[in-house]
Amino acid sequence: MQPIHLGPIDGAILLIYFAFVLGIGFVLKRHMRTSTDFFLSGRLIPAWVAGLAFLSANLGAQEVIGMAASGAKYGIMTSHFYWVGAIPAMVFVAVFMMPFYYGSKARSVPEYLKLRFDEKTRALNALTFAAMTIFSSGISMYAMALLLNLLLGWDFSLSIWLSAIIVLLYISLGGLTSAIYNEVMQFFLIVAGFAPLVFLGLRDVGGWSGLQTRLAAVSTAHGFAPGAFTHSWKFMGSAADNPMGVQWFAMLMGLGFVLSFGYWCTDFLVMQRAMAAESMSAARRTPLVAAVPKMFFPFLVILPGMIAIALTQQHGASGFSLPAKPDGSPNYDLVIPMMLGHYFPPGMLGLGLTALMASFMSGMAGNVTAFNTVWTYDIYQAYLRPRASDSALLWMGRAATVVGIAVSVAAAYFAAHFNNIMDLLQLVFAFVNAPLFATFLLGMFWRRATGHGAFLGLISGILAAAFHHGLTQPHGAITLAKGGWLGHVLHVYPSEMAQNFWTAIFAWTTCFVVTILISLVTRQQKSDDQLRGLVSSLTPRTTEEDVAWYKRPAALGAFVLFLALILNIIFW
Repeated sequence: MQPIHLGPIDGAILLIYFAFVLGIGFVLKRHMRTSTDFFLSGRLIPAWVAGLAFLSANLGAQEVIGMAASGAKYGIMTSHFYWVGAIPAMVFVAVFMMPFYYGSKARSVPEYLKLRFDEKTRALNALTFAAMTIFSSGISMYAMALLLNLLLGWDFSLSIWLSAIIVLLYISLGGLTSAIYNEVMQFFLIVAGFAPLVFLGLRDVGGWSGLQTRLAAVSTAHGFAPGAFTHSWKFMGSAADNPMGVQWFAMLMGLGFVLSFGYWCTDFLVMQRAMAAESMSAARRTPLVAAVPKMFFPFLVILPGMIAIALTQQHGASGFSLPAKPDGSPNYDLVIPMMLGHYFPPGMLGLGLTALMASFMSGMAGNVTAFNTVWTYDIYQAYLRPRASDSALLWMGRAATVVGIAVSVAAAYFAAHFNNIMDLLQLVFAFVNAPLFATFLLGMFWRRATGHGAFLGLISGILAAAFHHGLTQPHGAITLAKGGWLGHVLHVYPSEMAQNFWTAIFAWTTCFVVTILISLVTRQQKSDDQLRGLVSSLTPRTTEEDVAWYKRPAALGAFVLFLALILNIIFW
């Protein structure tokens, strides 16, 4: 595979982008006077900025590269990660959960767990979340290194370290504010860079009807019904009838409930953006502002993958084909860069590649800012230096940024074992976010949940995920990173994603049941006064009579859910 050659104008666009990113960090550095400025932007971010940052924090390599790869691997069923696996949870967190997060004035999600439960529950979540952000950052780093290797022919390791240095500079300078304003810029770059790609690709294959015809041949070649790649629900009666290898229950429970709510309702990476908003009202509107563009992103990131696999199926007749990994499987992660090189002329190629770079920066920066906040507040200040001054916390935040990026480099090499980084990302979420969501659900809506129950429930959920993953494998797995590492395989799933969904279901269910059982036999150590503002039944309802209807979270949430339902029906 020959590297893509950049023209002078393409290189100039990329250099201007990097200069602008670093420039934002230098400009904001003088405003980073306190730890609150560095970690939470002083809680002065407007709702529309926080909303776009809330969305863009999730628009990293996992989204752009991973969703395009999943579009090629699983077809339009990948849209479930948006219309089922994101929108309902984003509405739920805005309407029901954000009042607890923002109202408690917690600086992080683990700190909320300390206030609601106890110190050991906070410590466990801080450690597991820190590990998850490292993996997620490593995934983005791996994807960026793949791109630089493809574009410039650079050595993979050199590309990883270069991407690490760039993100390190602008995060250590401007903190969360630098990340947020870069994320807003990156949102518009991604839209501008990928919309022309979708237009050119659809024109090449004859529009949606032409794509359906070509993907019918892909479906048949894989042993599925002709419409399996272009219908989102129609072929989910049986796991064997669709490319994702899941039936409707695994989709609704595994993705639509456990993984979706587990990510959008508990992941500090996105929650940090809402918690930086200027008011409670702005914080509640933040996920809803993000939800509207979120539901239309499948047309920007999934369609290119579907077009790419349709063109590849023509065996070179189209002039486009996906390269293969050493094991012979298609390298789905290269869908976007290969499509950019195939369709974009000089100048437009620079814009498209800048959009791609922006997605990597967004993903890496989002994870690193979440990591340095949790490390500094929930590990360093909580256990190592409880009386640390504000300047010491600010220094530690910058130091944690360096350490987090360095460890992410190791995670980037682990990501190379997967031909679709979205498969790896959902596996990480199944271990961490799935049991955590059970803990939050019980903690916020069941006063009787205790710290002992939450702690043992989380541990049980993580262990359940580990046992399930260790005793199962996806079809065709050739590495223990994909399961079966306990030495005996009890079940083989049709795909990695099917295995991930069921891993999440087992983790959530185990944590939910164990937390209830332990809570019933242990004593609640916090009084009602201590739990006020942290538990639904003990918290006064927010009144909205004096707020315009279009600013009320419940009304906005109902409108967003209606739009998502329409999209599900259209692509049924």
